[in-house]
Amino acid sequence: MYDFSCTNPDDMNYETLAKKARYFKQDEKGVAAMCKIMEDMRNEAELNKAKRMAIRMIKAGKMSLEDIADYTELSLDTIKELASQSMQLAN
Repeated sequence: MYDFSCTNPDDMNYETLAKKARYFKQDEKGVAAMCKIMEDMRNEAELNKAKRMAIRMIKAGKMSLEDIADYTELSLDTIKELASQSMQLAN
């Protein structure tokens, strides 16, 4: 558990873990790979948040699907799919 709290790979006890940490923290290719992974995770989280918001808006029934697509910046096809899924779950 100690190694997982280390910020410096040189302080780690297990060389295999230290080697990987060094790659992702200090090697140019490793840093680029980690940045890409983090960016992908952030984008996925934002997409999921927009979908959850759209589902709440669909269930409220106060806006057209076109308006929901506009406000959430999701495609109209995605909104229609979410609406269809919401209807199936309601039945």
